[in-house]
Amino acid sequence: MVVTFLGTGTSSGVPMIGCACEVCRSLDHRDHRLRVSVHLAVAGRSFVVDSGPDFRQQMLRAHITHLDALLFTHEHKDHTAGLDDIRAFNFRQQIDMPVYGEPRVLNQLQQEFAYIFAEHKYPGVPRVVLHPIERDDAPFDVLGVAVQPLRAMHHKLPVLGFRIGGFCYLTDANYIGPETLDQLRDADVIVLNALRRQEHISHFTLSQAIEILEEVKPKRAFLTHLSHQMGRHREVEAELPAWIRLAYDGLKVEV
Repeated sequence: MVVTFLGTGTSSGVPMIGCACEVCRSLDHRDHRLRVSVHLAVAGRSFVVDSGPDFRQQMLRAHITHLDALLFTHEHKDHTAGLDDIRAFNFRQQIDMPVYGEPRVLNQLQQEFAYIFAEHKYPGVPRVVLHPIERDDAPFDVLGVAVQPLRAMHHKLPVLGFRIGGFCYLTDANYIGPETLDQLRDADVIVLNALRRQEHISHFTLSQAIEILEEVKPKRAFLTHLSHQMGRHREVEAELPAWIRLAYDGLKVEV
């Protein structure tokens, strides 16, 4: 499996509009973060987890010309706003795009993108096929690939992460229960959110994310969904143990 980090930033992205902090002014490309998303090349398939507002830019930058399915972790706009740009893959591949998410998430998509699901569709709108993830305690199949949901909480909102083989991806969380912690154990690679150093109502801090990773002990770990408040990439990463790295846009990891 090859994992490509399409975006590693928080909902505002980095640099943040109107901000002149040292991170937002940084010339280091690793400090420039689009909204969080990841591409998975696995078993001959091409999957993307979350299509935020930077989805089009991410597809172009990563030279992704084929997509087999889209998976959603939850319904917040920084994870769903780019759904309209799926239509480029509809045109290119002549398929309706399989979209996976919890029923609540898919219902939200039907409200926010009502024109996609209208009885009488405008020509050229995206074409999708919705696949509800009904259970969070059993794997589901995505075009022959087994995907294990990972339940977590984003403040009071239930969200999903996903485990495929030895790879675990979990973003936008501030609580992981014992069952999910067990599902994270023995992973080759874990990607976990770490917003900033200070406490936050709905995201893990740097120290909280490290504490979780030290408990479940993957071989390698990468931190994502980073805000400009975290600090400059090279300075933060220098503080971390060698097996934990900050993800950055464009990073590729083989699992």
